[in-house]
Amino acid sequence: MFFALICFTACHQKSAEGGDFKVSDVHNPQTATGKSDKNQKNMPVITFETTNYDFGEVVQGEKLTYNFKFKNTGKSNLIIYSSEATCGCTTSQPPKAPIRPGEEGEITVTFDSKSQNGKVTKRILVAANTYPTENILTITANVSKIQ
Repeated sequence: MFFALICFTACHQKSAEGGDFKVSDVHNPQTATGKSDKNQKNMPVITFETTNYDFGEVVQGEKLTYNFKFKNTGKSNLIIYSSEATCGCTTSQPPKAPIRPGEEGEITVTFDSKSQNGKVTKRILVAANTYPTENILTITANVSKIQ
């Protein structure tokens, strides 16, 4: 019984706003067959201002940050499950609370050029309850050593 209580408590998640996530917040059209749901028109839609950003010329060792801005242009709450970069030199911070239809948000991406040199391209995979479930953000920079 104690084990069941611990499992129930661990699985009960709260949003950053203090409210509970509800099953109705998660509208993912993917099924086991990979076919889309006929109710896709009611899905959240993540619309980025841009999915690519170029930091330009940077000096090796600089830490650079860019905020990828987006809007939920869909009809239900948008939940970003994760945003993962392709390497350890890049981190990202998505919003923790659901984004309601019509609301805006941003994913903060930080690139550490310390161990980089030359033309660099990094990708951030954003997983959300949208269709498709994954979006890719890209940052680029031309890193040069200090002379």
